[in-house]
Amino acid sequence: MSSQSYVRKNISLAWPLALNALLMQSMLMIDTFLVSPLGEVSLAAMGIATTIIAFVMGIQMALANGSQLVLSRAVGSGGNIALNRGFWAGMAINVAVAGLFWVLITLFDQSLVQGLTDDAALHEEITRYLAISKYLLIFNGITQVTIALFNALGKTKIPFKGYLIEMPFNALISYYLIYGFVGFDGMGVQGAALGSLLAIALRLVYLTYCLKSQTGAGLSPKDLDSSLKKSIVNHFKEIFPVAANVTMLQIGATIYLLIFSQLNINEYVAITLVMPWVKAGTQFITAWAHSSAITISQAIGSRDMDDLKKNVDTSIDIAVIISFFSALFFLALSFFLVKLYPNLDPATYHALAVIAPLYIFLPIARGYNTVHGHVLRALGKTTEVFKVNFTGQWIISIPLCALIVLGLDGSIFWAFAIFPFEELVKMLPFRMLARKSLREFDKSKAEKLMYD
Repeated sequence: MSSQSYVRKNISLAWPLALNALLMQSMLMIDTFLVSPLGEVSLAAMGIATTIIAFVMGIQMALANGSQLVLSRAVGSGGNIALNRGFWAGMAINVAVAGLFWVLITLFDQSLVQGLTDDAALHEEITRYLAISKYLLIFNGITQVTIALFNALGKTKIPFKGYLIEMPFNALISYYLIYGFVGFDGMGVQGAALGSLLAIALRLVYLTYCLKSQTGAGLSPKDLDSSLKKSIVNHFKEIFPVAANVTMLQIGATIYLLIFSQLNINEYVAITLVMPWVKAGTQFITAWAHSSAITISQAIGSRDMDDLKKNVDTSIDIAVIISFFSALFFLALSFFLVKLYPNLDPATYHALAVIAPLYIFLPIARGYNTVHGHVLRALGKTTEVFKVNFTGQWIISIPLCALIVLGLDGSIFWAFAIFPFEELVKMLPFRMLARKSLREFDKSKAEKLMYD
């Protein structure tokens, strides 16, 4: 595959992936907007409950991303048996994880809620929301693996259309369930949970229809044999480090926020305002990295690896270019934050100005590391990626952040500088590992990855 064809294929895969991620983020914003008239208690309850659910969904998405690499190799190999086995192995793992967390939330919801907040007024609201939203985990487990299959097949537009169907339905049905209509008084914050559940169920119906009518992959559990158990074990061994990596980073991000909460209120608010933009503004880099991993995995599955090193280099070059455009976006954003968030305290605007150079530079370093991480996972180096991220975040950056904020009473500049510093710490290990892995990767290593 020529570099030009490789880039075109990746772009066609990447833009629906990026828009999917942005739509997922906007769905939470819509729910927040709908619930806000109910008051602070309902808002706080939904915020805490959705944090719990979103944490588990993040793990499910990471598992599905790992399955996506396995399925992409199966697509590249052209083997429907391997694709069928990989799909059902990934489905079994993700649904099992969903069931495990469903049981844990059902059994320990009261203990969990009491551990998160001392406000008795919130306890009932959170518990009521969790009583419905925990079923999201089952639907999400199924949809995430199905989406992974479509992505592996190169049909990334199908999941994107699914989100386009889900979003307006979610907003409309949630509004009426929250506030009621003729003959129905409304369910309050529970209505938001039920609306999201019905919306994801609708998306699952759409994805199932597309799975039967458009993939032509012949995916049937009837065609599975006794080797599925071995496939599930091997599948889990590969994707577990991916889920562990995401879980570690999620917990690390929470610890960062807890440390930042010890800054003065204006500095903490400034970081709180910027972080959603940082996450949204780097989605196109992440989507490009995902598409690169899919294409490379397909090449490994097909044993067509003559251009592997050249294509990886192309992926890195394009990721750097996208990162620079993201930096320009954040540069423009720094001038508009005052208009986006009017009537803030002058000290908050000062804090936003102080950290502007840092969040403008951040996507450049993060984009470089993101594409390396996904390429390495495609090459079967999921455990090594976990080690680099764990060392960079937990061994070096989090302790240093705690020292700056809690020990030295440092300013917001040095506290926020930990984010680009962490990326710089991981940059050289990622590059060296990628170069070494590419030099050593051959058809025998490709065969080891093709356990299905």
